[in-house]
Amino acid sequence: MRKLRYPLLLVHGMGFRDSKLIGYWGRIPLELERAGCRIYYGDQDANGSIEANGAVLAQRVKEIVRQTGAEKLNVIAHSKGGLDMRYAISQLGIAEQIASLTTISTPHHGSLTVDRLLRLPKPLVRLGASCADLWLRLLGDRHPDTYGAIGALTTSAAAEFNQSCPDAPGVYYQSYAFVMKHIWSDMLMIVPAAVVRCIEGPNDGLLAPRAVEWTNFRGVFTGSGSRGISHCDEVDLRRKRLSRRQGDGVSDITEVYLDIVNDLGSRGF
Repeated sequence: MRKLRYPLLLVHGMGFRDSKLIGYWGRIPLELERAGCRIYYGDQDANGSIEANGAVLAQRVKEIVRQTGAEKLNVIAHSKGGLDMRYAISQLGIAEQIASLTTISTPHHGSLTVDRLLRLPKPLVRLGASCADLWLRLLGDRHPDTYGAIGALTTSAAAEFNQSCPDAPGVYYQSYAFVMKHIWSDMLMIVPAAVVRCIEGPNDGLLAPRAVEWTNFRGVFTGSGSRGISHCDEVDLRRKRLSRRQGDGVSDITEVYLDIVNDLGSRGF
């Protein structure tokens, strides 16, 4: 196992916050620490806009670099957290402090399903977003903007974002996609998985591989068992192995993160 040269920043996606009581990343941080990683967290809002969350992450990167004395950081970001981090790197002047950005199921190309969702009556969508914002404020979000965050996930918004936030020279980017084998593979995701499958095909319960493929794409991963890997499984929501079965596919999501770290270490990061 190759140790990382630089500390590792974990950046969460939508709907959750970094918390000591209910960690977003399940068993993953502990396994990475056992492998010698120095772990830090983004602490951005659950449903903040890309711009607002990017500003928080840029400040967080500067704080960690100052505290640790490290020249740079490695970043692993899940879902929309990858867009937040790309914005911070490209637009907020921290590219020289980032060694690598690994994105896990980040909607770099937007979601065709969100395109359809936003065809619903705007007052209805805004009402749902406002209810989410109220709840997230109670949980600690400083500037929740669920409606804006969802709007940023359309294919047209993604195309504009990619034009304005290109990969920064000197930063190593790579991306990963995951899929469930059946819509009932994860009962928490069965409804969105069914909708996305009708519109976009195989997916992880929220996103199809076409949406998340980005620079240095590492492929589409699924489980070694019968259920595959859902958007929740990607961050170890259930705190347990995906399958006892060995062979083709992933039996424990922590193995994916350990492989990522080992590869980054071998590249000198």
